[in-house]
Amino acid sequence: MTDIKTLIIVAVSRNGVIGRDGDMPWRLSTDLKRFKALSMGKPLLMGRKTFESVGSKPLPGRPHVIVSRSATVDMPGVEMAATVDEALARAKALARETGADAICIAGGGEIYRQTIALADELHVTHVETDLDGDTHFPAIDPEIFELVEETAVPSGDKDNYPTRYAIYRRRAGR
Repeated sequence: MTDIKTLIIVAVSRNGVIGRDGDMPWRLSTDLKRFKALSMGKPLLMGRKTFESVGSKPLPGRPHVIVSRSATVDMPGVEMAATVDEALARAKALARETGADAICIAGGGEIYRQTIALADELHVTHVETDLDGDTHFPAIDPEIFELVEETAVPSGDKDNYPTRYAIYRRRAGR
């Protein structure tokens, strides 16, 4: 079997903001639908605060691995890991057990910082505005990640900002 890919999925403003006060600082229905389609059936890895921000319950159809040094969550479909390395190993094992070809890293900021160097692909929704926030995404190094696909999405009734959905793939040998 081929190796399990590591995908990062994130929405980020032009100035690098991904969160404010434990939530996302935008309403982007199109992006949430894309997130669901991309992550369905694949293990989701996220930090405890991100898990709490999505309602402290697992999103349907995806096993969850939550990183927390102290908190515990005891519910079906959720496993805990004390470190990012432990979470990555468990998420990849879950992917192999379920036949998934990838794991999806869904935040937050500290989890992204610790995993971007290990990611095979970045699925980035660039939110075309500058926003205030307290959580940021690390800069994408063009020497490491190559833009391979990009789609513009206008703002509308269900998306309060225009976005660009971009896929960045790790360059060979990087």
